[in-house]
Amino acid sequence: MIPHPIVEAAAEGRLPEWAAVGPTRREHIERVAELLDSWAVTLDLEDDERRRWRSVGFLHDVLREADPEALRDRVSPDLARLPRPVLHGPAAAERLRVEGVRDGELLRAVAFHTIGDAGLGRLGRALYSADFLEPGRSFLHEWRTSLRERMPEDLDAVCLEVAGARIRNLLERGSSLLPQTVGFWNALVGERS
Repeated sequence: MIPHPIVEAAAEGRLPEWAAVGPTRREHIERVAELLDSWAVTLDLEDDERRRWRSVGFLHDVLREADPEALRDRVSPDLARLPRPVLHGPAAAERLRVEGVRDGELLRAVAFHTIGDAGLGRLGRALYSADFLEPGRSFLHEWRTSLRERMPEDLDAVCLEVAGARIRNLLERGSSLLPQTVGFWNALVGERS
């Protein structure tokens, strides 16, 4: 598959003109892309696939600083009910689709990088993990460092640990779990049995 020009540009670190990203968010995006790129190198992925991994890192938060209520109108009705902080993923995936990106796995990874989804493949699971494990985040530093050291060879087990931590955090805050998150957890656990 020939990559879409937006995906190609993202692999080079260039965001679409419609991106809503400030300097701090841009730094996070770059760390996620660098982490994904290093994992792609470790996995000895072909150059095209390595560029795809970098591009998803650059595209995952491309609408993170857009007005969430404006994003709500850009996603399907079932996703429009998502909480404000996670609307940027589905909205970015939809914008990329409208722009002509047809890479379903990449679009799903962008859409569900914050909440998970049972349909996430290796690319989506890597992004979900990298978004949580990128070294610029200050919480649980030693534990997150140890998880990064196990990547990418132990991707599914690390992804399960990351999902567990995120779910525990939601439960401790008294938040409800989204169906996509529950489906993701069940898929990860089901693969281990």
